[in-house]
Amino acid sequence: MLLLLLLLLGTVTFSSSSTSQCKAWPRHGPNITSSGSCLPHERGALMAFKKGISGDPAGRLASWNEGEEDCCKWRGVSCSNQTSHVLGIRLRNIQAEGLSVGDTALVGQISPSLLSLYHLEHLDLSMNNVSGPANRVPEFLGLFRNLRYLDLSGMPFTGRVPPQLGNLSKLQHLDLSSTTGQIPWRRVPWHDSNLYSTDISWLSNLSLVFLNMESVDLSRIVDWAHVVNMVPSLKVLRLPNCFLTNVNQSLPYLNLTDLEELSLSENHFDHPVASCWFWNLTSLRYLQLAGTHLYGQMPDALGGLTSLQVLDMSFGFGSINMMTANMKNLCNLEIIDFREGVFSGNITELLPQCTPNTLKGLYLANNNFSGVLPNWIGRWTSLLILDLSFNKVSGNVPSEISLVNNLLTLDLSNNLLTGGVPSDIGMLSNLTDMDLSNNNLSGVITHEHLAGLTRLKNIALSGNSLKIVVDPEWSPIFRLEYASFASCHMGPLFPSWLRSQTHIDELIISSASIFDRLPDWFVMTFQKANGLDISNNGISGTLPTDLKNMTSLGWLKLNSNDLSGSIPRLPKSLSYLDISENSLSGPLPPYIGAGHLENLNLASNRISGPIPKSICKINSMGGLNLANNYVDGEFPLCFKPGGFRVLILHNNRLSGKFPSSLKTWTNLYVLDLAWNKLSGKIPSWIGNFTELEILQLSHNMFTESIPSTITRLSILSQLNVAGNSLSGCLPRHLSNLTGMTTDKLFPRISSLDDMLVSVNLSVINKGQELYYRDYELYEMASIDLSSNHLTDRIPEGIASLDGVINLNLSWNQLSGEIPNNIGGMQSLESLDLSENKINGRIPSGGQLDTLYMQYPFMYNGKRGLCGHPLLKNCSSNSGPQNGGHERDEHDSNVLSFSFGLGVGYMVGL
Repeated sequence: MLLLLLLLLGTVTFSSSSTSQCKAWPRHGPNITSSGSCLPHERGALMAFKKGISGDPAGRLASWNEGEEDCCKWRGVSCSNQTSHVLGIRLRNIQAEGLSVGDTALVGQISPSLLSLYHLEHLDLSMNNVSGPANRVPEFLGLFRNLRYLDLSGMPFTGRVPPQLGNLSKLQHLDLSSTTGQIPWRRVPWHDSNLYSTDISWLSNLSLVFLNMESVDLSRIVDWAHVVNMVPSLKVLRLPNCFLTNVNQSLPYLNLTDLEELSLSENHFDHPVASCWFWNLTSLRYLQLAGTHLYGQMPDALGGLTSLQVLDMSFGFGSINMMTANMKNLCNLEIIDFREGVFSGNITELLPQCTPNTLKGLYLANNNFSGVLPNWIGRWTSLLILDLSFNKVSGNVPSEISLVNNLLTLDLSNNLLTGGVPSDIGMLSNLTDMDLSNNNLSGVITHEHLAGLTRLKNIALSGNSLKIVVDPEWSPIFRLEYASFASCHMGPLFPSWLRSQTHIDELIISSASIFDRLPDWFVMTFQKANGLDISNNGISGTLPTDLKNMTSLGWLKLNSNDLSGSIPRLPKSLSYLDISENSLSGPLPPYIGAGHLENLNLASNRISGPIPKSICKINSMGGLNLANNYVDGEFPLCFKPGGFRVLILHNNRLSGKFPSSLKTWTNLYVLDLAWNKLSGKIPSWIGNFTELEILQLSHNMFTESIPSTITRLSILSQLNVAGNSLSGCLPRHLSNLTGMTTDKLFPRISSLDDMLVSVNLSVINKGQELYYRDYELYEMASIDLSSNHLTDRIPEGIASLDGVINLNLSWNQLSGEIPNNIGGMQSLESLDLSENKINGRIPSGGQLDTLYMQYPFMYNGKRGLCGHPLLKNCSSNSGPQNGGHERDEHDSNVLSFSFGLGVGYMVGL
């Protein structure tokens, strides 16, 4: 779709510029020829120019040689057929595309020898690198008195634009832009341009029809609008990304009565859109204001721009109310692009209602437009692109949409549409892309909806309540490349019509109520697929034994099904595999880490046996999740630098010491070894995991003290070592865990956001199991040190962790008083200090009182505590008490009132 917009806008924009180019310099005419006898001194000037070129990878100057005396026959040279004078040099790097422009560019410098070409009218050196060692625009270019066309665009010039260009009194076309492409605000720079100008008053000396100074810094020119207003011959004015700050200058009189194209995109105009001076330019055909930060109500004057063909205000950032806009009579509009803005208004009242209608592209995605799709949408018979995605459009999809028979792309996704999909939509025979996902659509999709879409390549119907019902023998003519039917009812049998879709690249049929085996044609049909998501269904049976033949497969999601059997050999191309929550059994195959595998999720199956050493071959950027299986033995010794980013092994039968292999895995984000049989001490080098966000070591047999180095984990938000046999005092510098403060939590973008990882956290809180996932989890901090043998006082610094919502220190041997400032932890939702030896007055604080009302067991077993909210008065307190609880060797297993964290992880897209 974006490519088509580029082509449409590129065609429209080029037509304007080409008009001015023809007037400035006719390419073919009675006075110009490329065959004739050139003058010797002009031939010498051209040879001198060639000597200044040190690189010509495309061989564009190959014909410029001594063997061919007639320079008028040289490539890029045009001469007069009457005088034989050189009139034009066209050496534009036409092979330049995006960032590859440098591969074919001329390299060197512009020789002043060209001044001998006194009659030169056309000079085009664009998209090359002939800026010389100084990278300056040559001042001598101002001496070409007959020059009418000068294009130096896309060259790595720096410094000031020479005002000597103002001497080119015949100049009609000037292009000093620094980027590539036909569409100004979509261009891609291939070098750093630092051109600037502090005075452009010299422009008024020229006879310009076309001016492009894109990315030239004009920020120091306050009166820029007054200057360009003094060039009445202008038809095309392109000043995008020029660091201009306003376009609301007061112009007593507008001279730009012939201006057809105005591009001011990517300038930061932080003022009302209605105050701009250009709204009275009724000659405008192309108005491009993308990314300009304009805001406020659209002026009535927009309705007077009846010649307008392209209106682009996309990526605007400023909130613009279109309710006052009058676009109903803009019958020449071909492109309306308001994507990614902050536009609002009723879509029905906004759009042109002309008959016939010339609209080709309507891009309104990611705004706040409301209303319903009008029945007169059928008037848009020229429309190629209709993108209303991510708005608040409601009502039904009108059947009249079938009259828009030239439509190529239909995107109505992420709106509030209701009702069924009209069967007439199947009449859009030219449609290649259809996205109706994430609405409130319901009803049945049949053969009648789909059979006529013979050119369809991409379809998305997910996130609705649709049912796909077609004849089992139906074989569609279209060949899909992308298909998403998530949450659509497609079962109970595996859809047989998919057998014909051998060109599929990505297929998403998750939660599609399919209760069947994978068909025998599965591997052959999807052999070219890059990604398949068949999760959350009832797929049974075993995985295909020839799965390895899907040599293009990059990611596969079969989680939450009923698959059984062992894991077959996997495609070497596979980088992401999720088969969690099935009934797979047997040991992990010895080749499991081969190929390009980066993320592997086999959680909640029946995998048994040890972890093979080949697991160490998984890409160091990836994640491994084997939670909730029967994996035993020790973690393999593989000291691969970097290691995994996510390692989740909870609820297995792993034994031995803390895995020493992890010592070099300092890039870990998540480490979960909970609910295993690991023993020994927690190593001090765990403090080197400075990227760690979640640490789960609970319910093992770890002993000795919590290493003080754990306080180096400055972005840690989840710490759980509950249910071990840890002893000693709490680390004294817990305040260093600043990842648990509100300042670091709430503006936080987790490192996990950059990975294909979804984390699901279950919290046993006050007897209830609550679930947090993804962004909720990243903004939640929790500490659980319960059910150990920890002693001494609670560090005062723990109260500085004001982002912590759950703090559980219960069932230890902590003593001393509760820190006075613990009541300042305003994020706390659960506090458990029960079954310790804490004494003294309970700190006051509204937050603690609220927590006590919700969880009255939080101070249980502390006979030495006194004061509100307990009934015991501190004045009668005879001294510290031990709480009357005698610990024994089984205390670590008593979790009746403890707060536990059980983390379940799901690797997903």
